[in-house]
Amino acid sequence: MKDDKLNLTALVGLVVGSIIGGGIFNLMSDMASSASAGSIILGWIITAVGMVMLALCFQNLNMKRPDLNAGIYSYAEAGFGKYMGFNSAWGYWISAWLGNVGYATLLMSSVAYFMPIFKDGQNLYSIIVASIILWGCHFLILQGTKSASFINTVLTIAKLIPIGIFLVVMFISFKLGVFTTDFWGTVSGNFELKPVLSQVKGTMLVTVWVFIGIEGAVLFSGRAKKRSDVGKATILGIVTVILIYMLVTLLSLGVMTRPELAKLRQPAMAYLLQSIVGKWGAVLVNLGLIISVVGAWLSWTMFAGQLPYEAAKNETFPKFFAKENRNGAPVNSLLVTNILIQIFFFTYLISSSAYNFFYSLASSAILIPYAFSGFYQLKYSLKEDKEVPGRTINIIIGIIASIYACWLVYAAGMKYLLLTTVLFAPGMAFYYVMQKKDNHEEHAFSKRELLISILILVCALCALYLIFTGKITF
Repeated sequence: MKDDKLNLTALVGLVVGSIIGGGIFNLMSDMASSASAGSIILGWIITAVGMVMLALCFQNLNMKRPDLNAGIYSYAEAGFGKYMGFNSAWGYWISAWLGNVGYATLLMSSVAYFMPIFKDGQNLYSIIVASIILWGCHFLILQGTKSASFINTVLTIAKLIPIGIFLVVMFISFKLGVFTTDFWGTVSGNFELKPVLSQVKGTMLVTVWVFIGIEGAVLFSGRAKKRSDVGKATILGIVTVILIYMLVTLLSLGVMTRPELAKLRQPAMAYLLQSIVGKWGAVLVNLGLIISVVGAWLSWTMFAGQLPYEAAKNETFPKFFAKENRNGAPVNSLLVTNILIQIFFFTYLISSSAYNFFYSLASSAILIPYAFSGFYQLKYSLKEDKEVPGRTINIIIGIIASIYACWLVYAAGMKYLLLTTVLFAPGMAFYYVMQKKDNHEEHAFSKRELLISILILVCALCALYLIFTGKITF
């Protein structure tokens, strides 16, 4: 019988390939918009520790609770009740389809390099073409089409080749004098806690965006030849990704100053490479990005449609979302998801920077399931017998992951947290219907859940007021 198990090297490759997506092509500009070189280094150190701890939580809970196979949002329900499980699933779903809206504008801005009619990827022409691609993916998925491993390999190569060439060119072109200019981004030029902390906070949603999917990487690692390789692959893979991300951002700051990087058009990697090697560099990056994002878009469209379907089968979402067509595709779930994506495409016409806005909102929405994963890891480990091997280490992992999750919520800032509650508020109606109609519960909400619902609703109303009065802009 053929051995299809994976060795350590193959597992590390899976982790790296599953995390690195389209966000890396604009990473240097996104980071430079928020922070200086010194603050970016501190931001990546915090991210490295936090993401490794979160990954270990996913891995540990996957092994300790194999019965919770409905997704990482099931950890919230197991540890903190059905309503928190619903909100975790809702946030995960929101993040998935909002990420697709962001992918669309990044894709169209890349196509605009070859066809200027699309400008910055945020005009009516961009919406029309993005809509065609969206519904093309929709009908393709309804046929039950599955991605072949050959296509996945091609897409991985398509994004890694330009990244590799970019890093080589950045190494050669790096100038220490440019890198150390305004190193801390403070008025005095020296390290100052308050302004540096503010800059570090500004990088957090960017780092979460480029790491979304980390939980999937841990599940991939379960195909290891040796169980001991799972943890090694997770850590080595994430460390490798962090090093790549750090090199992309920090080497860029040694070639262009922070203000210059922040002003680059999307995708920033293309225009930065073009400034050094000429037009062929931008052509290479844009082609790689187009292929990569189209593949990622198809995968995430499938994923975004699958999320409420799986949640409905687990009775976390209303039964409406569990309907399949004859090909086994989640027809209702996919339709609702893509209608929402289509509606949000039209915000391109009113947003000054749609890509930045949607990746920030997507990152903010996924903080709920990530946070509850850390909380449940801590709660579960504390309840284990003291004699259980590794209990102390798991408690420490849970504490650090929980602190990191709370830090992310704080770092996201009030604007995106309030905007996220606008998207969470309609979920209360879904939950009420599910509890009363599907589950035949006499009381849809417990007293604690009702208080949480009221808080979400109040925050959402405040956000809407601030939007209509112009105090929150897109």
